Amino acid sequence: MSTIVWDQIEDKTYETGLDRGVLFFPDGGGVPWNGLTSVDEVSRTSAESVYFDGVKFNDIITVGDFSAVLRAYTYPDEFLQFEGIIEEQTGFYLTDQPQSFFHLSYRTMIGTADDQGYKLHLLWNLTAIPAVISHKTISDSFSPLEFEWSITAIPEVIPGYRPTAHVILDSRRIDQFLLEDIETILYGDPLDEEKVPTMPSLKGLISYVRKWDRLIITDNGDGTWTATVNAPGVIEMLSETEFEITADTAVFIDPPDNETYEISSSEKNEEDIF
Repeated sequence: MSTIVWDQIEDKTYETGLDRGVLFFPDGGGVPWNGLTSVDEVSRTSAESVYFDGVKFNDIITVGDFSAVLRAYTYPDEFLQFEGIIEEQTGFYLTDQPQSFFHLSYRTMIGTADDQGYKLHLLWNLTAIPAVISHKTISDSFSPLEFEWSITAIPEVIPGYRPTAHVILDSRRIDQFLLEDIETILYGDPLDEEKVPTMPSLKGLISYVRKWDRLIITDNGDGTWTATVNAPGVIEMLSETEFEITADTAVFIDPPDNETYEISSSEKNEEDIF
């Protein structure tokens, strides 16, 4: 076991900032949320102490579901329906109407001594309850009104795990090309207008991440196969008839000659998302 070392430069990190808020509709489409100022995540987990003969011997932990306080100086017009405000005619709104679920994504920034990363937060099945709005007369001291909502989430079932409605992707640890693919799904593809910003289902995203790989092998059904890749440095053509594949999914099966190998790849599972 190595000795503990403190104050390593690469271990000094801090979290700060919030950006790239996106409001997603129940059908998956999304619009930018400009003016988002904070998301205060609230822990609903509780502990109940258990005593026997006056001596504490255990804690019963009850894990809560996601909830938060959302604040913004402004919000997309599309958010009104999720507050229960419906535009019945152009510019004519009815309040206190039934609310529907929405989805949300945003980034929180991570600072380090060498570089900066971020955590991408994805939230599903949210309900927003607005806080008290105080409209005041204009005075010499001007301050913009900050809106506030309490949001709660309906968790989704994940086989093998407790249901959840909150997923975090850490840019410092996740494969950068996988993260790029996910962000293209969330924010849209500038090279493909048909791929609009989409919030995938939690089940579909988990399946996509689990099966994703840089190297994609397609069996052509005629004794041949095709290798495609979405990242540089994996396939290199050595000549017109020779190539080299560098991937952890290629395994030699006849050592020491190493002339035969088995190669596997991802099924990107886009059918669960698009």
